[in-house]
Amino acid sequence: MIIRSETVDVATPTGPMRTYVYRPVGDRAWPGAVFFSEIFQQTGPIERTARLVAGHGYVVAVPEVFHDLEPAGTVLAYDTAGAARGNQHKVARPIEAFDDDARAVVGWLEGAGCTGRIGALGVCLGGHLAFRCAMDPRVRVAACLYATDIHQGSLGKAGDDSLARIPEISGELMMIWGRQDPHVPDAGRALVQQRLVAAGTRFTWHELNAQHAFLRDEGPRYDPELALLCYRLILDLFRRL
Repeated sequence: MIIRSETVDVATPTGPMRTYVYRPVGDRAWPGAVFFSEIFQQTGPIERTARLVAGHGYVVAVPEVFHDLEPAGTVLAYDTAGAARGNQHKVARPIEAFDDDARAVVGWLEGAGCTGRIGALGVCLGGHLAFRCAMDPRVRVAACLYATDIHQGSLGKAGDDSLARIPEISGELMMIWGRQDPHVPDAGRALVQQRLVAAGTRFTWHELNAQHAFLRDEGPRYDPELALLCYRLILDLFRRL
């Protein structure tokens, strides 16, 4: 399947949000997928993952998660300075701004020639944003990979209520974790799982022997075998859209 790409600016309450869109060539309508990036925005690994998902028959939209804090097109480097800047940004925005952005890009997908059946996925910060995006009843499935901050309510300036809002998730979740991930310890993962069970959420749960960011095909923590397994799990979930 040949993929074409475009760049659009989606309107949000905090200004235009640069969004990268990947879709199969042709006039057919496809399901939609919002892909939330790590704190570094759309890096090479994020684009390659977006293209991979799109190549299986989806319109994939990758919004810039810090569009109101960085110039459009900004990509933070995979280094100490880039990580520090991204981590500063993720606690500088009101939690409501992340939610407004998610609603905006879901709405854009609804009017962008997709079937109206929409899912979400994300990695790291994006895993948490996909988790919150699943609180939108228009989102039928969400794949959340090594999602940070959910267990300790530390996303945004204040008011991270992701655990409290779990009952709002009506679709199906898939949670994928690295057991050697220092950002989400055993107790943190257990807390998230307990809250999902208590809320009666429909979800699957996968804990792998992997480090944080093991899906990223750059850097020392990349695990190609587990990445391939996760791509299969994600695509299997999305086929239930």
